[in-house]
Amino acid sequence: MDIYTSQPEKKRKREGLPSLMRLTIFLTCLWATSLLYGEMLSYWVPLSTCSWPHLPSSSSPDDRHFKIAVVADPQIMDSTSLGLSQKSFLLELVQFYTDLYMRRAFHSTILPFRPDKIFFLGDQFDGGPYLSDEEWQDSMSRFKHIFGLNEQRSNSYIPIHYLSGNHDIGYSAYYTQHPEVISRYEKEFGKRNYNFSVGKVEFIVVDAQTLDGPKEAKETSSSWDFIQSISKAAVQNPRVLLTHIPLYRPDNTPCGQYRSSPIINQRVHRSAFEQGITYQNYLSKESSDLLLSKIKPILVLSGHDHDQCTVTHSTPFGPVTEASKLHNYWYEKHTLGTASWQQGNLYPSFMLLSVSSGNSSSVSNDDTNHLASAQLCFLPMQTHIYIWYLCQALVTIVLLATWPTNGFSSSGYVGKSFEFIKTAWQNFTAKVKEKNDDEDCEYEMVWDAEGTMHLIKKAASRVNSSNADTRTVARGNAVSRATARKHQQDVTVEMGNQTLLEDPRLSSVKSNVSRGIQRLIRVVKLVVVIAAVNVPLYMMLLFKDWIER
Repeated sequence: MDIYTSQPEKKRKREGLPSLMRLTIFLTCLWATSLLYGEMLSYWVPLSTCSWPHLPSSSSPDDRHFKIAVVADPQIMDSTSLGLSQKSFLLELVQFYTDLYMRRAFHSTILPFRPDKIFFLGDQFDGGPYLSDEEWQDSMSRFKHIFGLNEQRSNSYIPIHYLSGNHDIGYSAYYTQHPEVISRYEKEFGKRNYNFSVGKVEFIVVDAQTLDGPKEAKETSSSWDFIQSISKAAVQNPRVLLTHIPLYRPDNTPCGQYRSSPIINQRVHRSAFEQGITYQNYLSKESSDLLLSKIKPILVLSGHDHDQCTVTHSTPFGPVTEASKLHNYWYEKHTLGTASWQQGNLYPSFMLLSVSSGNSSSVSNDDTNHLASAQLCFLPMQTHIYIWYLCQALVTIVLLATWPTNGFSSSGYVGKSFEFIKTAWQNFTAKVKEKNDDEDCEYEMVWDAEGTMHLIKKAASRVNSSNADTRTVARGNAVSRATARKHQQDVTVEMGNQTLLEDPRLSSVKSNVSRGIQRLIRVVKLVVVIAAVNVPLYMMLLFKDWIER
Protein backbone atom coordinates (compact mmCIF):
# COMPACT_ATOMS: atom_id res chain seq x y z
CA MET A 1 0.00 0.00 0.00
CA ASP A 2 1.22 3.50 -0.79
CA ILE A 3 2.61 4.96 2.46
CA TYR A 4 1.67 8.48 1.35
CA THR A 5 -2.05 7.69 0.95
CA SER A 6 -2.67 5.19 3.75
CA GLN A 7 -3.22 7.74 6.49
CA PRO A 8 -5.74 9.90 4.52
CA GLU A 9 -7.53 6.71 3.51
CA LYS A 10 -7.84 5.68 7.15
CA LYS A 11 -9.11 9.12 8.00
CA ARG A 12 -11.80 8.94 5.30
CA LYS A 13 -12.88 5.51 6.60
CA ARG A 14 -13.21 6.91 10.10
CA GLU A 15 -15.31 9.76 8.71
CA GLY A 16 -17.57 7.24 6.92
CA LEU A 17 -18.15 5.11 10.01
CA PRO A 18 -20.96 7.26 11.44
CA SER A 19 -22.75 7.07 8.09
CA LEU A 20 -22.67 3.24 8.16
CA MET A 21 -23.81 3.27 11.77
CA ARG A 22 -26.79 5.46 10.91
CA LEU A 23 -27.68 3.16 8.01
CA THR A 24 -27.46 0.07 10.25
CA ILE A 25 -29.63 1.67 12.93
CA PHE A 26 -32.20 2.71 10.33
CA LEU A 27 -32.38 -0.80 8.81
CA THR A 28 -32.63 -2.37 12.26
CA CYS A 29 -35.58 -0.13 13.16
CA LEU A 30 -37.20 -0.75 9.76
CA TRP A 31 -37.00 -4.53 10.24
CA ALA A 32 -38.41 -4.28 13.75
CA THR A 33 -41.33 -2.20 12.49
CA SER A 34 -42.01 -4.61 9.63
CA LEU A 35 -41.96 -7.64 11.94
CA LEU A 36 -44.26 -6.01 14.48
CA TYR A 37 -46.77 -5.15 11.77
CA GLY A 38 -46.55 -8.39 9.81
CA GLU A 39 -46.60 -10.71 12.82
CA MET A 40 -48.96 -8.82 15.14
CA LEU A 41 -50.45 -5.44 14.17
CA SER A 42 -51.84 -6.62 10.80
CA TYR A 43 -54.20 -8.98 12.67
CA TRP A 44 -55.66 -6.02 14.55
CA VAL A 45 -56.54 -4.07 11.40
CA PRO A 46 -59.91 -5.89 10.83
CA LEU A 47 -60.98 -4.80 14.31
CA SER A 48 -61.16 -1.22 13.02
CA THR A 49 -62.16 -1.88 9.40
CA CYS A 50 -64.91 -4.46 10.05
CA SER A 51 -67.87 -4.47 12.42
CA TRP A 52 -71.01 -6.41 13.23
CA PRO A 53 -73.73 -5.61 10.67
CA HIS A 54 -76.76 -3.75 11.93
CA LEU A 55 -80.19 -5.17 11.22
CA PRO A 56 -82.64 -2.84 9.47
CA SER A 57 -84.42 -0.32 11.68
CA SER A 58 -87.79 -1.97 11.01
CA SER A 59 -86.96 -4.63 13.61
CA SER A 60 -87.87 -4.02 17.24
CA PRO A 61 -85.70 -1.29 18.84
CA ASP A 62 -85.19 -3.33 22.01
CA ASP A 63 -84.32 -6.43 19.99
CA ARG A 64 -81.05 -8.08 21.07
CA HIS A 65 -78.82 -9.25 18.24
CA PHE A 66 -77.02 -12.56 18.43
CA LYS A 67 -73.52 -12.40 17.00
CA ILE A 68 -72.17 -15.35 15.01
CA ALA A 69 -68.66 -15.65 13.55
CA VAL A 70 -68.51 -17.87 10.44
CA VAL A 71 -65.31 -19.61 9.26
CA ALA A 72 -65.00 -21.69 6.08
CA ASP A 73 -62.44 -24.20 4.81
CA PRO A 74 -59.56 -23.97 7.29
CA GLN A 75 -58.42 -27.23 5.65
CA ILE A 76 -55.35 -27.79 7.82
CA MET A 77 -52.56 -29.33 5.76
CA ASP A 78 -51.32 -32.92 6.09
CA SER A 79 -49.28 -35.48 4.18
CA THR A 80 -51.84 -35.53 1.33
CA SER A 81 -51.57 -31.78 0.70
CA LEU A 82 -48.16 -31.53 -0.98
CA GLY A 83 -47.35 -35.18 -1.61
CA LEU A 84 -44.63 -35.13 1.07
CA SER A 85 -43.96 -37.72 3.73
CA GLN A 86 -45.57 -37.11 7.07
CA LYS A 87 -42.29 -36.48 8.90
CA SER A 88 -40.51 -34.43 6.23
CA PHE A 89 -39.05 -31.12 7.41
CA LEU A 90 -40.59 -29.14 4.54
CA LEU A 91 -44.09 -30.41 5.33
CA GLU A 92 -43.68 -29.65 9.04
CA LEU A 93 -42.44 -26.16 8.19
CA VAL A 94 -45.43 -25.46 5.92
CA GLN A 95 -47.83 -26.89 8.50
CA PHE A 96 -46.34 -24.74 11.24
CA TYR A 97 -46.71 -21.44 9.37
CA THR A 98 -50.17 -22.32 8.05
CA ASP A 99 -51.39 -23.33 11.51
CA LEU A 100 -49.78 -20.28 13.07
CA TYR A 101 -51.58 -17.94 10.64
CA MET A 102 -55.00 -19.39 11.41
CA ARG A 103 -54.31 -19.44 15.16
CA ARG A 104 -53.35 -15.77 15.07
CA ALA A 105 -56.37 -14.94 12.92
CA PHE A 106 -58.73 -16.77 15.27
CA HIS A 107 -57.35 -15.45 18.57
CA SER A 108 -56.27 -11.94 17.51
CA THR A 109 -58.95 -11.09 14.93
CA ILE A 110 -62.10 -13.21 15.31
CA LEU A 111 -62.38 -13.79 19.07
CA PRO A 112 -61.92 -10.07 19.95
CA PHE A 113 -65.28 -9.45 18.20
CA ARG A 114 -66.79 -11.52 21.06
CA PRO A 115 -69.17 -13.72 19.05
CA ASP A 116 -72.00 -15.61 20.78
CA LYS A 117 -71.50 -18.60 18.48
CA ILE A 118 -69.01 -19.84 15.88
CA PHE A 119 -69.85 -21.76 12.69
CA PHE A 120 -67.38 -23.86 10.71
CA LEU A 121 -68.71 -24.43 7.20
CA GLY A 122 -66.82 -27.67 6.54
CA ASP A 123 -63.41 -28.88 5.35
CA GLN A 124 -61.81 -28.73 8.75
CA PHE A 125 -59.15 -31.12 7.39
CA ASP A 126 -57.44 -31.38 4.01
CA GLY A 127 -57.05 -35.12 3.40
CA GLY A 128 -59.51 -36.28 6.04
CA PRO A 129 -61.00 -39.29 4.19
CA TYR A 130 -57.57 -40.68 3.29
CA LEU A 131 -55.80 -40.32 6.63
CA SER A 132 -55.04 -43.25 8.88
CA ASP A 133 -56.50 -43.17 12.38
CA GLU A 134 -53.15 -42.00 13.74
CA GLU A 135 -52.87 -39.19 11.19
CA TRP A 136 -56.51 -38.25 11.81
CA GLN A 137 -55.89 -37.89 15.53
CA ASP A 138 -52.78 -35.83 14.84
CA SER A 139 -54.78 -33.50 12.58
CA MET A 140 -57.53 -33.31 15.19
CA SER A 141 -55.02 -32.28 17.86
CA ARG A 142 -53.68 -29.57 15.59
CA PHE A 143 -57.21 -28.36 14.83
CA LYS A 144 -57.97 -28.06 18.54
CA HIS A 145 -54.73 -26.21 19.14
CA ILE A 146 -55.27 -23.77 16.26
CA PHE A 147 -58.75 -22.80 17.41
CA GLY A 148 -58.08 -23.02 21.13
CA LEU A 149 -60.53 -25.81 21.86
CA ASN A 150 -58.24 -27.09 24.63
CA GLU A 151 -57.65 -23.71 26.20
CA GLN A 152 -59.32 -21.92 29.09
CA ARG A 153 -60.37 -18.65 27.50
CA SER A 154 -60.87 -15.55 29.60
CA ASN A 155 -64.25 -15.03 27.98
CA SER A 156 -67.21 -17.36 28.49
CA TYR A 157 -67.58 -20.61 26.61
CA ILE A 158 -68.53 -20.11 22.95
CA PRO A 159 -70.67 -22.86 21.35
CA ILE A 160 -69.29 -24.10 18.01
CA HIS A 161 -71.30 -25.77 15.23
CA TYR A 162 -69.67 -27.79 12.45
CA LEU A 163 -70.58 -28.79 8.91
CA SER A 164 -69.07 -31.79 7.15
CA GLY A 165 -67.07 -31.09 3.99
CA ASN A 166 -65.80 -33.18 1.12
CA HIS A 167 -62.27 -32.96 2.59
CA ASP A 168 -63.63 -34.36 5.86
CA ILE A 169 -65.63 -37.38 4.64
CA GLY A 170 -65.22 -37.36 0.85
CA TYR A 171 -67.94 -37.53 -1.82
CA SER A 172 -70.54 -40.27 -2.11
CA ALA A 173 -68.33 -42.49 -4.30
CA TYR A 174 -65.78 -42.73 -1.48
CA TYR A 175 -67.71 -42.92 1.77
CA THR A 176 -70.08 -45.58 0.42
CA GLN A 177 -66.99 -47.79 0.11
CA HIS A 178 -65.46 -46.56 3.37
CA PRO A 179 -68.27 -45.85 5.84
CA GLU A 180 -65.73 -45.68 8.68
CA VAL A 181 -64.76 -42.15 7.65
CA ILE A 182 -68.29 -40.97 8.50
CA SER A 183 -68.35 -42.63 11.92
CA ARG A 184 -64.88 -41.19 12.63
CA TYR A 185 -66.08 -37.71 11.70
CA GLU A 186 -69.29 -37.91 13.73
CA LYS A 187 -67.37 -39.10 16.79
CA GLU A 188 -65.39 -35.84 16.86
CA PHE A 189 -67.75 -33.27 15.31
CA GLY A 190 -71.25 -34.64 15.87
CA LYS A 191 -74.14 -35.24 13.49
CA ARG A 192 -73.99 -34.22 9.84
CA ASN A 193 -77.71 -33.35 9.51
CA TYR A 194 -79.25 -31.37 12.35
CA ASN A 195 -81.02 -28.14 13.24
CA PHE A 196 -80.80 -25.62 16.08
CA SER A 197 -82.12 -22.15 16.89
CA VAL A 198 -80.39 -18.88 17.60
CA GLY A 199 -82.82 -16.30 18.89
CA LYS A 200 -85.88 -16.55 16.70
CA VAL A 201 -84.02 -17.90 13.66
CA GLU A 202 -83.74 -21.61 12.94
CA PHE A 203 -80.54 -22.95 11.35
CA ILE A 204 -80.69 -26.09 9.18
CA VAL A 205 -77.41 -27.98 8.68
CA VAL A 206 -77.37 -30.41 5.73
CA ASP A 207 -74.62 -32.77 4.59
CA ALA A 208 -74.44 -31.52 0.99
CA GLN A 209 -71.95 -34.25 -0.08
CA THR A 210 -74.73 -36.85 0.13
CA LEU A 211 -77.53 -35.06 -1.74
CA ASP A 212 -76.46 -35.94 -5.30
CA GLY A 213 -75.32 -39.46 -4.46
CA PRO A 214 -77.10 -42.65 -5.55
CA LYS A 215 -80.69 -42.49 -4.32
CA GLU A 216 -80.56 -46.01 -2.95
CA ALA A 217 -77.43 -45.27 -0.90
CA LYS A 218 -77.95 -45.19 2.86
CA GLU A 219 -76.35 -41.80 3.47
CA THR A 220 -78.19 -40.13 0.59
CA SER A 221 -81.59 -41.37 1.69
CA SER A 222 -80.80 -40.43 5.31
CA SER A 223 -80.10 -36.81 4.35
CA TRP A 224 -83.25 -36.47 2.24
CA ASP A 225 -85.31 -38.05 5.02
CA PHE A 226 -84.03 -35.39 7.39
CA ILE A 227 -84.91 -32.66 4.88
CA GLN A 228 -88.38 -34.14 4.46
CA SER A 229 -88.95 -34.13 8.21
CA ILE A 230 -87.93 -30.46 8.40
CA SER A 231 -90.30 -29.69 5.55
CA LYS A 232 -93.26 -31.25 7.35
CA ALA A 233 -92.57 -29.46 10.61
CA ALA A 234 -94.50 -26.29 11.29
CA VAL A 235 -92.50 -23.22 10.30
CA GLN A 236 -92.44 -21.08 13.41
CA ASN A 237 -89.23 -19.12 12.75
CA PRO A 238 -87.39 -17.98 9.63
CA ARG A 239 -84.76 -20.47 8.51
CA VAL A 240 -81.12 -20.19 7.49
CA LEU A 241 -79.68 -23.07 5.46
CA LEU A 242 -76.04 -24.16 5.95
CA THR A 243 -74.40 -26.36 3.29
CA HIS A 244 -70.74 -26.88 2.57
CA ILE A 245 -71.22 -27.20 -1.19
CA PRO A 246 -72.91 -24.10 -2.70
CA LEU A 247 -76.29 -24.30 -4.39
CA TYR A 248 -76.46 -24.50 -8.16
CA ARG A 249 -75.74 -21.42 -10.23
CA PRO A 250 -75.63 -21.15 -14.05
CA ASP A 251 -72.26 -21.11 -15.75
CA ASN A 252 -70.44 -17.75 -15.90
CA THR A 253 -72.74 -16.25 -13.27
CA PRO A 254 -71.10 -13.06 -11.90
CA CYS A 255 -69.89 -13.45 -8.34
CA GLY A 256 -69.72 -9.82 -7.22
CA GLN A 257 -66.93 -7.40 -6.36
CA TYR A 258 -65.18 -9.53 -3.76
CA ARG A 259 -64.33 -12.38 -6.13
CA SER A 260 -60.54 -12.58 -6.59
CA SER A 261 -60.21 -15.63 -8.90
CA PRO A 262 -61.90 -16.54 -12.22
CA ILE A 263 -65.41 -17.98 -12.11
CA ILE A 264 -65.44 -21.79 -11.92
CA ASN A 265 -68.28 -23.34 -13.89
CA GLN A 266 -70.14 -26.46 -12.89
CA ARG A 267 -68.14 -29.67 -12.99
CA VAL A 268 -69.55 -33.01 -11.85
CA HIS A 269 -67.62 -36.27 -12.02
CA ARG A 270 -69.17 -39.64 -11.25
CA SER A 271 -67.67 -43.08 -10.73
CA ALA A 272 -68.02 -45.53 -13.61
CA PHE A 273 -70.19 -48.20 -11.97
CA GLU A 274 -72.20 -46.92 -9.01
CA GLN A 275 -72.53 -43.39 -10.41
CA GLY A 276 -71.41 -41.95 -7.11
CA ILE A 277 -70.02 -38.41 -7.04
CA THR A 278 -66.23 -38.11 -7.14
CA TYR A 279 -66.15 -34.32 -7.52
CA GLN A 280 -68.58 -31.40 -7.91
CA ASN A 281 -68.38 -27.61 -7.68
CA TYR A 282 -72.04 -27.02 -6.82
CA LEU A 283 -75.12 -29.02 -6.06
CA SER A 284 -77.13 -30.04 -9.10
CA LYS A 285 -80.02 -27.81 -10.16
CA GLU A 286 -82.55 -30.50 -9.25
CA SER A 287 -81.15 -30.95 -5.74
CA SER A 288 -80.86 -27.19 -5.20
CA ASP A 289 -84.47 -26.49 -6.27
CA LEU A 290 -85.82 -29.35 -4.17
CA LEU A 291 -83.80 -28.28 -1.15
CA LEU A 292 -85.01 -24.68 -1.38
CA SER A 293 -88.64 -25.71 -1.81
CA LYS A 294 -88.45 -28.01 1.24
CA ILE A 295 -86.56 -25.71 3.61
CA LYS A 296 -87.78 -22.29 2.39
CA PRO A 297 -84.82 -20.43 3.92
CA ILE A 298 -84.31 -16.68 4.05
CA LEU A 299 -80.52 -17.11 3.83
CA VAL A 300 -78.08 -19.79 2.66
CA LEU A 301 -74.45 -19.95 3.80
CA SER A 302 -71.86 -22.17 2.13
CA GLY A 303 -68.11 -22.63 1.58
CA HIS A 304 -66.20 -25.12 -0.61
CA ASP A 305 -65.25 -22.64 -3.36
CA HIS A 306 -62.37 -21.07 -1.39
CA ASP A 307 -63.37 -17.71 -2.85
CA GLN A 308 -66.14 -15.20 -2.33
CA CYS A 309 -69.22 -15.29 -4.53
CA THR A 310 -72.53 -13.40 -4.42
CA VAL A 311 -75.58 -14.73 -6.28
CA THR A 312 -79.35 -14.40 -5.82
CA HIS A 313 -81.49 -17.53 -6.20
CA SER A 314 -85.04 -17.13 -7.51
CA THR A 315 -87.57 -19.53 -6.01
CA PRO A 316 -91.38 -19.88 -6.21
CA PHE A 317 -91.67 -18.40 -2.73
CA GLY A 318 -89.23 -15.54 -3.30
CA PRO A 319 -85.50 -15.09 -3.80
CA VAL A 320 -82.99 -16.79 -1.53
CA THR A 321 -79.39 -15.73 -1.15
CA GLU A 322 -76.22 -17.62 -0.25
CA ALA A 323 -75.05 -15.03 2.25
CA SER A 324 -74.37 -11.38 2.87
CA LYS A 325 -76.66 -8.36 3.31
CA LEU A 326 -80.39 -8.80 2.98
CA HIS A 327 -82.92 -6.08 2.36
CA ASN A 328 -86.15 -5.77 0.44
CA TYR A 329 -85.72 -9.14 -1.28
CA TRP A 330 -82.64 -7.97 -3.13
CA TYR A 331 -80.17 -10.50 -1.88
CA GLU A 332 -76.43 -10.73 -2.39
CA LYS A 333 -75.03 -14.22 -2.80
CA HIS A 334 -71.77 -14.63 -0.97
CA THR A 335 -70.18 -18.04 -0.64
CA LEU A 336 -67.55 -17.57 2.05
CA GLY A 337 -63.88 -17.87 1.08
CA THR A 338 -61.27 -19.89 2.93
CA ALA A 339 -59.71 -18.75 6.20
CA SER A 340 -56.29 -20.18 5.23
CA TRP A 341 -53.62 -18.40 3.20
CA GLN A 342 -52.42 -21.73 1.75
CA GLN A 343 -55.66 -22.70 -0.02
CA GLY A 344 -55.37 -20.74 -3.26
CA ASN A 345 -56.89 -17.44 -2.13
CA LEU A 346 -54.60 -14.47 -1.48
CA TYR A 347 -57.38 -12.76 0.48
CA PRO A 348 -58.54 -15.06 3.32
CA SER A 349 -61.76 -14.02 5.01
CA PHE A 350 -64.39 -14.73 7.64
CA MET A 351 -67.95 -13.54 8.17
CA LEU A 352 -69.80 -11.69 10.90
CA LEU A 353 -73.48 -12.63 11.04
CA SER A 354 -76.04 -10.72 13.12
CA VAL A 355 -79.28 -12.55 13.94
CA SER A 356 -82.31 -10.97 15.54
CA SER A 357 -83.80 -12.47 18.66
CA GLY A 358 -87.13 -10.64 18.26
CA ASN A 359 -90.49 -12.34 17.93
CA SER A 360 -90.83 -13.36 14.30
CA SER A 361 -94.60 -13.20 14.54
CA SER A 362 -94.33 -9.43 14.73
CA VAL A 363 -92.47 -9.38 11.42
CA SER A 364 -94.42 -9.52 8.17
CA ASN A 365 -93.51 -11.84 5.32
CA ASP A 366 -91.99 -8.94 3.44
CA ASP A 367 -89.70 -8.17 6.39
CA THR A 368 -88.38 -11.63 7.22
CA ASN A 369 -85.09 -10.74 5.57
CA HIS A 370 -84.61 -8.15 8.31
CA LEU A 371 -83.88 -10.91 10.81
CA ALA A 372 -80.35 -11.70 9.61
CA SER A 373 -77.54 -9.67 8.10
CA ALA A 374 -73.95 -10.58 7.31
CA GLN A 375 -70.68 -8.72 6.78
CA LEU A 376 -67.62 -10.10 4.99
CA CYS A 377 -64.30 -9.36 6.71
CA PHE A 378 -60.80 -9.95 5.33
CA LEU A 379 -57.83 -11.36 7.19
CA PRO A 380 -54.21 -10.23 6.65
CA MET A 381 -52.72 -11.05 3.26
CA GLN A 382 -49.94 -13.34 4.47
CA THR A 383 -48.44 -13.90 1.01
CA HIS A 384 -47.99 -10.16 0.55
CA ILE A 385 -46.31 -9.90 3.96
CA TYR A 386 -43.76 -12.59 3.06
CA ILE A 387 -43.10 -10.93 -0.31
CA TRP A 388 -42.44 -7.67 1.54
CA TYR A 389 -39.96 -9.48 3.83
CA LEU A 390 -38.13 -10.86 0.79
CA CYS A 391 -37.95 -7.49 -0.97
CA GLN A 392 -36.77 -5.80 2.23
CA ALA A 393 -34.04 -8.42 2.65
CA LEU A 394 -32.75 -7.77 -0.89
CA VAL A 395 -32.79 -3.99 -0.37
CA THR A 396 -30.97 -4.42 2.94
CA ILE A 397 -28.14 -6.43 1.38
CA VAL A 398 -27.80 -4.05 -1.59
CA LEU A 399 -27.61 -0.98 0.68
CA LEU A 400 -25.07 -2.56 2.99
CA ALA A 401 -22.93 -3.67 0.03
CA THR A 402 -23.00 -0.42 -1.97
CA TRP A 403 -23.08 2.18 0.79
CA PRO A 404 -19.92 4.37 0.49
CA THR A 405 -17.27 3.39 3.01
CA ASN A 406 -16.24 7.05 3.40
CA GLY A 407 -19.81 8.26 3.78
CA PHE A 408 -20.75 11.33 1.77
CA SER A 409 -17.39 13.14 1.83
CA SER A 410 -15.96 14.88 -1.20
CA SER A 411 -14.59 11.59 -2.51
CA GLY A 412 -17.88 9.79 -2.08
CA TYR A 413 -20.61 9.31 -4.69
CA VAL A 414 -22.80 12.14 -3.47
CA GLY A 415 -19.78 14.34 -2.72
CA LYS A 416 -18.50 13.90 -6.27
CA SER A 417 -21.89 14.87 -7.61
CA PHE A 418 -21.87 18.08 -5.60
CA GLU A 419 -18.30 18.83 -6.70
CA PHE A 420 -19.30 18.40 -10.35
CA ILE A 421 -22.26 20.74 -9.92
CA LYS A 422 -20.06 23.28 -8.10
CA THR A 423 -17.39 23.20 -10.83
CA ALA A 424 -19.98 23.58 -13.59
CA TRP A 425 -21.49 26.60 -11.79
CA GLN A 426 -18.08 28.24 -11.34
CA ASN A 427 -17.27 27.82 -15.04
CA PHE A 428 -20.62 29.28 -15.97
CA THR A 429 -20.23 32.32 -13.70
CA ALA A 430 -16.66 32.88 -14.96
CA LYS A 431 -17.85 33.08 -18.56
CA VAL A 432 -20.63 35.47 -17.61
CA LYS A 433 -18.16 37.67 -15.73
CA GLU A 434 -15.76 37.74 -18.69
CA LYS A 435 -18.58 38.78 -21.00
CA ASN A 436 -19.65 41.52 -18.63
CA ASP A 437 -16.07 42.79 -18.37
CA ASP A 438 -15.91 43.05 -22.15
CA GLU A 439 -19.12 45.04 -22.18
CA ASP A 440 -17.85 47.45 -19.49
CA CYS A 441 -14.55 48.25 -21.29
CA GLU A 442 -13.98 51.75 -22.89
CA TYR A 443 -12.83 52.07 -26.50
CA GLU A 444 -11.17 54.94 -28.45
CA MET A 445 -11.27 55.67 -32.18
CA VAL A 446 -7.95 55.56 -34.08
CA TRP A 447 -7.38 56.40 -37.77
CA ASP A 448 -4.60 54.81 -39.70
CA ALA A 449 -2.59 56.37 -42.52
CA GLU A 450 -5.14 55.36 -45.08
CA GLY A 451 -7.94 57.09 -43.15
CA THR A 452 -9.61 53.91 -41.86
CA MET A 453 -11.09 54.09 -38.33
CA HIS A 454 -10.37 51.38 -35.71
CA LEU A 455 -11.83 50.84 -32.20
CA ILE A 456 -9.09 50.06 -29.69
CA LYS A 457 -9.68 49.09 -25.99
CA LYS A 458 -8.27 51.66 -23.59
CA ALA A 459 -5.47 50.57 -21.32
CA ALA A 460 -6.47 49.62 -17.75
CA SER A 461 -5.79 52.25 -15.17
CA ARG A 462 -4.55 49.85 -12.57
CA VAL A 463 -1.45 47.80 -12.89
CA ASN A 464 -2.18 44.25 -13.91
CA SER A 465 -0.38 42.03 -11.51
CA SER A 466 -1.48 38.82 -13.17
CA ASN A 467 1.82 38.45 -15.00
CA ALA A 468 3.77 38.55 -11.78
CA ASP A 469 1.38 36.14 -10.19
CA THR A 470 1.59 33.92 -13.20
CA ARG A 471 5.33 33.90 -13.05
CA THR A 472 5.20 33.10 -9.38
CA VAL A 473 2.72 30.32 -9.88
CA ALA A 474 4.58 28.95 -12.84
CA ARG A 475 7.75 29.05 -10.87
CA GLY A 476 6.06 27.38 -7.96
CA ASN A 477 4.75 24.67 -10.23
CA ALA A 478 8.15 24.13 -11.67
CA VAL A 479 9.58 23.75 -8.20
CA SER A 480 6.78 21.39 -7.27
CA ARG A 481 7.23 19.29 -10.36
CA ALA A 482 10.92 19.11 -9.78
CA THR A 483 10.45 18.17 -6.16
CA ALA A 484 7.83 15.56 -7.02
CA ARG A 485 10.07 14.14 -9.74
CA LYS A 486 12.92 13.82 -7.27
CA HIS A 487 10.67 12.28 -4.65
CA GLN A 488 9.37 9.77 -7.17
CA GLN A 489 12.90 8.77 -8.03
CA ASP A 490 13.68 8.22 -4.35
CA VAL A 491 10.63 6.02 -3.89
CA THR A 492 11.58 4.06 -7.01
CA VAL A 493 15.02 3.45 -5.67
CA GLU A 494 13.65 2.26 -2.31
CA MET A 495 11.16 -0.11 -3.92
CA GLY A 496 13.88 -1.67 -6.07
CA ASN A 497 13.16 -4.21 -8.75
CA GLN A 498 9.71 -5.02 -7.30
CA THR A 499 8.27 -1.80 -8.71
CA LEU A 500 9.73 -2.46 -12.10
CA LEU A 501 8.39 -6.00 -12.28
CA GLU A 502 4.85 -5.37 -10.95
CA ASP A 503 2.09 -5.51 -13.60
CA PRO A 504 -0.38 -2.57 -13.19
CA ARG A 505 -3.32 -4.71 -14.39
CA LEU A 506 -2.51 -7.45 -11.87
CA SER A 507 -2.29 -4.85 -9.13
CA SER A 508 -5.70 -3.49 -10.11
CA VAL A 509 -7.27 -6.98 -10.00
CA LYS A 510 -5.79 -7.63 -6.57
CA SER A 511 -7.07 -4.30 -5.35
CA ASN A 512 -10.60 -5.03 -6.62
CA VAL A 513 -10.63 -8.49 -5.05
CA SER A 514 -9.40 -7.07 -1.76
CA ARG A 515 -12.12 -4.40 -1.77
CA GLY A 516 -14.77 -7.00 -2.64
CA ILE A 517 -13.72 -9.24 0.25
CA GLN A 518 -13.72 -6.27 2.61
CA ARG A 519 -17.23 -5.28 1.51
CA LEU A 520 -18.46 -8.86 1.92
CA ILE A 521 -17.06 -9.01 5.45
CA ARG A 522 -18.67 -5.66 6.19
CA VAL A 523 -22.07 -6.85 4.91
CA VAL A 524 -21.88 -10.01 7.01
CA LYS A 525 -20.99 -8.06 10.14
CA LEU A 526 -23.79 -5.54 9.70
CA VAL A 527 -26.34 -8.26 8.88
CA VAL A 528 -25.36 -10.00 12.11
CA VAL A 529 -25.93 -6.74 14.00
CA ILE A 530 -29.40 -6.30 12.44
CA ALA A 531 -30.28 -9.95 13.07
CA ALA A 532 -29.11 -9.79 16.67
CA VAL A 533 -31.95 -7.38 17.39
CA ASN A 534 -34.70 -8.69 15.12
CA VAL A 535 -34.32 -12.47 15.31
CA PRO A 536 -35.12 -12.54 19.06
CA LEU A 537 -38.04 -10.21 18.39
CA TYR A 538 -39.35 -12.51 15.67
CA MET A 539 -38.97 -15.61 17.83
CA MET A 540 -40.76 -13.90 20.67
CA LEU A 541 -43.70 -13.07 18.39
CA LEU A 542 -43.83 -16.67 17.13
CA PHE A 543 -43.90 -18.24 20.57
CA LYS A 544 -46.30 -15.62 21.88
CA ASP A 545 -48.95 -16.75 19.42
CA TRP A 546 -48.16 -20.46 19.48
CA ILE A 547 -48.14 -21.39 23.15
CA GLU A 548 -51.28 -22.50 24.95
CA ARG A 549 -53.10 -19.78 26.83
